[in-house]
Amino acid sequence: MKIKMLKNKILLITGGTGSFGNAVLKNFLESDLSEIRIFSRDENKQDNMRREFNNSKIKFYIGDVRDYQSVLNVVRGVDFIFHAAALKQVPSCEFYPLQATKTNVLGTENVLEAAVVCGVKKVICLSTDKAVYPINAMGISKALMEKVAIAKSRNSNSTVICITRYGNVMASRGSVIPLFIDQIRTGGPLTITDPNMTRFMMTLEDAVDLVSYAFSKGQPGDIFVQKSPAASIEILAEALKDLMGAPERQIKVIGTRHGEKLFEALLSREEMSAAEDMGNYYRVPADMRDLNYEKFVDKGEERISHSNDYNSHNTTRLDIKNMKKLLMKISFMKDVINGDFKNLEE
Repeated sequence: MKIKMLKNKILLITGGTGSFGNAVLKNFLESDLSEIRIFSRDENKQDNMRREFNNSKIKFYIGDVRDYQSVLNVVRGVDFIFHAAALKQVPSCEFYPLQATKTNVLGTENVLEAAVVCGVKKVICLSTDKAVYPINAMGISKALMEKVAIAKSRNSNSTVICITRYGNVMASRGSVIPLFIDQIRTGGPLTITDPNMTRFMMTLEDAVDLVSYAFSKGQPGDIFVQKSPAASIEILAEALKDLMGAPERQIKVIGTRHGEKLFEALLSREEMSAAEDMGNYYRVPADMRDLNYEKFVDKGEERISHSNDYNSHNTTRLDIKNMKKLLMKISFMKDVINGDFKNLEE
């Protein structure tokens, strides 16, 4: 990857031992970056990455975004940050909402404050569609994370802070695809919550491309989303059954779990009214008004009344055939088809 602004620069990835961090490393190791720093709490995953990549360009730092001093230590000398550290599982955040707040909200403030203090040039914060019209603790904490990032961007001087939002990143850790594959492999029924539930579908490569796009184009406070297709959970399950040669496998509907929505939105109608169409992406510029505003008090925005949100029910919908094509773009899925379940078991 040849991006001129990367030459001899240092990139930090918080939460770098996760699925996104691994994907970024595979894409950016051949760039002109002089160093890539991986920051996370998990020493075992760091050791696994160290052995897998075996590259002196990668430096590993143990720490926690909740601990400002450990964040400050890793940020010193850094030029760019991809902030991916987060609690992402809906059920665990529901049971421990304060933990989600400490990591997703206060942890983000620590990263951004350290970035500003240390003169980092650009920070990309990773968010989720669950931050739009949030109904669960994970989405609420991510929505607050976005507000913190946008507020910080207003006074961050030379540090550019912007945001990317994702839909369902297929086959990432904790996602439903590895669960379905395991259920097919072990002979059990596929448990789905609601056949009509829809989700945006993205590959990890799409996620890296979106961050790279925001990295190249982002201005302070921008939000970027990819124009992504969506599929119902039933279509996803049927496509996986076909690919794994188990079309007869039963599907068991278990009902919607606590904190789940029928569909997700990547942009609210208010954001869509302000969004700029960038081709494969939407860019939502930050509202840079200060507290001396009028529109929130005695003036409205007429165009918002005529706008619709961008959600997984009204985007392009995949059928079984096209869902299978998208699944086969994932190296993880290709391994599964070939009988290699190593990544499923990690």
